[in-house]
Amino acid sequence: MSKYKPYATGNPKIDKLVDELAKDFSTPHTRSYIHDLFTTVIKLHQDKADEHDLYLINNTLKELRHIFRTFAPYREIKKVAVFGSHRTPSNDKEYLLAEEFSRLIAAKGFMIITGGGGGVMEGANKGAGKQGFAVKIKLPLEQKVNPYVIAGEKLINVKYFYTRKLAFIKESDATVLFPGGFGTHDEGFESLTLVQTGKANPRPIVMVEAPGRKYWKNWLKFVEEGLVKGKFVKPVDRSLFKIVSSAKAAVQEVTDFYRVYHSIRYGHERTVIRLNKQLPGKYLAKLSKKYADIISGPIQPSGPLPAEVREKEYLHLPRICFCFDRHGFARLHELIRDLNGG
Repeated sequence: MSKYKPYATGNPKIDKLVDELAKDFSTPHTRSYIHDLFTTVIKLHQDKADEHDLYLINNTLKELRHIFRTFAPYREIKKVAVFGSHRTPSNDKEYLLAEEFSRLIAAKGFMIITGGGGGVMEGANKGAGKQGFAVKIKLPLEQKVNPYVIAGEKLINVKYFYTRKLAFIKESDATVLFPGGFGTHDEGFESLTLVQTGKANPRPIVMVEAPGRKYWKNWLKFVEEGLVKGKFVKPVDRSLFKIVSSAKAAVQEVTDFYRVYHSIRYGHERTVIRLNKQLPGKYLAKLSKKYADIISGPIQPSGPLPAEVREKEYLHLPRICFCFDRHGFARLHELIRDLNGG
């Protein structure tokens, strides 16, 4: 068995300087990350990274820092990422639906994140008011930010789609999609893929269309005929999203998902789910049997994981724990919906 080698530049003099910098500009719990960040910067030079690569890494790191800094004061507030066409007119049913949805969900204590453009995004920011953020992409054919975004406080301008997409997923707790173009589908499939594979925590994913329209119903036909029947996805993956035709129904889908379920934390052996209220032991026993295909042993009340204690993460909330196979994420989604029914 090979001996573990710490992440280092290989130059003792430089590694000593990196150690000293990490001690000066970190806390005990963040030191290893800061150390590795400094080391990576030096290794880029050692690798003879060209100017274009350094430009890309530099801008990416700057953008992510700005994104994290902007959202940091609001991390305890649940947020909904809203997507849809920037071409949707302001008198269109789906613009009005986006506005109504955002107004209603903001009244429930949620915040809204959009791409900051016109159309559906404008309607969502209009409805959200001061509860709305925008992560705006810089494009050659520059689109102006919609007038309902609070510039300077909750507007983030980015150069790269991938940092923007990371912001949408990392900083939100739900995805709501209105009809749109390639970008809307990109964000929708990104959300579905990350939840399906466990790369993002479980979340409600809701498609909204105006009554009488068939945008998402036609999309669903493709999913069922092309993906499910073609065995590219499993039938259970159909449970990862919902299609609705009213703002109130979309709000209900989001708020119901967090009625009892609060959040999740994966440990090495145990998966812990934080709850907004305690659930009866009999109900947990029933769910243990129903979801025996993805968990081993019983679902039972639990205390926080050591990492949660160290980070003081929602320590006031009751918890349950179980041994999850870390494969059946669509079934985990169904388990969470059942928890909300308890």
